[in-house]
Parts: sequence; C-alpha cells; structure tokens
Amino acid sequence: MTDLHAVGGMRKLNNDNYNTWSTCMMSYMQGQDMWEIINGGEIEQPEAEDANGTLRKWKIKAGKAMYALKTTVEEDFLEHIRDVKTPNEAWEIFVKLFSKKNDTKLQLLESELLSMKQGNKTIKQYFHKVKLLCREISELDLEASIGDTRMKRIIVHGLKPDFRSFVAAVQGWQTQPSLVEFENLLASQEALAKQMGGVSLKNEEEALYASKGKRNFKQRKSGGSNRNQGE
Repeated sequence: MTDLHAVGGMRKLNNDNYNTWSTCMMSYMQGQDMWEIINGGEIEQPEAEDANGTLRKWKIKAGKAMYALKTTVEEDFLEHIRDVKTPNEAWEIFVKLFSKKNDTKLQLLESELLSMKQGNKTIKQYFHKVKLLCREISELDLEASIGDTRMKRIIVHGLKPDFRSFVAAVQGWQTQPSLVEFENLLASQEALAKQMGGVSLKNEEEALYASKGKRNFKQRKSGGSNRNQGE
C-alpha cells in the first residue's frame, strides 16, 4: 500500500512536466531498488532461471517498474509504452520523445526571453513574466538555469526608457541590490512617477530619488548587520 501511495501521489507525466516527472520517478525507482532494471546494469532479462531464482526476481522487479511507469503518465503517453517488453524500453521511449519536444520548446522560450520588453506592463508584471520564463527554461534544461545576475541584465535590457537614468544611478552603487530589492526600488520609482501625473521623471529628479534610495538601501543593510551582530 505504501508503494502505491508513493507512486499515486506523483503528478502524472504530461506535455509540460517531463523533467520534474523523470527526476521524481528516478528517485522513487532508486528508493525501491528498481533503478538498475530501468537504466542500469540489469536492463536485460536473464536468459534462464538459476538456483537463486534470478529470472523470477527480475520479472517481479520489471513488473513493479512497468506498473509505476504506466500509472504515472497521462493516457495519451501510455499508448507509447503499452506493448513494450522491458522498463528500459519504456524509459528510453520517453527520453527520445521529450528530448525533441523540449529542444523545440526551449528554443521558443529562450527567444521570447531575449526579446522580452516591458511595454505596457507594470514593474511587478514585467518581473513576474521574466521570472516565469526563466523558471520554465530551467525546468526544461537544468544546465540552462538562469541566475539572478543574468536575469537582472535581461530585465534592465527590456525596461522602458523612463527608467534608464535611475538604473544607471543604481548601477553606480558600491553595494548592488538583490533581484527582489531591485524590483522594489523600480516599483517605488514607478509609483513616484505615477504620483507626479503619469509623466516621466526628469533626470535630475531621478538622480535625486536614486541617491535617496541608495542611502535608504545602505541604512537597511547596515541596520540588518547591526541586528545580526546584536543577536
């Protein structure tokens, strides 16, 4: 019953979650001592039975592995492995099927990310969209994971021209804000511009606000350090 619950609690494989599914499935199979029969040294069925019951044990493992694979995929994908003979065949079918799907989708997502512009989005909406694209890319390819530093460069590249002077001032700070802090600074700048009638701030006013933001940012950092030391 425990085994069934563990497999049943896994989100079924669909067009969008192969990396997550395969990672969870690999961990599950390793925990149940079935990974070797899927993608290890026991993928081939023994030719004959021996005194230790090797063939029988292999068939039991293979049956459990196939059950786990078949019950954790959507019905459309079940058709791809319905008639396969070994767990390894089923696993390889999914690897080949989704490697092609992922490559195509990954190229589309990366293209969309690199061409992303703020446009009419608010700062919060713009940051959310960029973060979402980066997360989807990371889920498709773990080696293509995008860190905060690169994400910030992408965001700056697509910001409205209204923020250029402010961003330039912030980039001159000795201590750079984190991605979350950078988002909050830009959101405050956006709110200030809105309060002034929806028009762009003049360069002098942007520089003044950036200078004030820098002082506040340093004070928060310093206050946090002092509290940590006191604690």
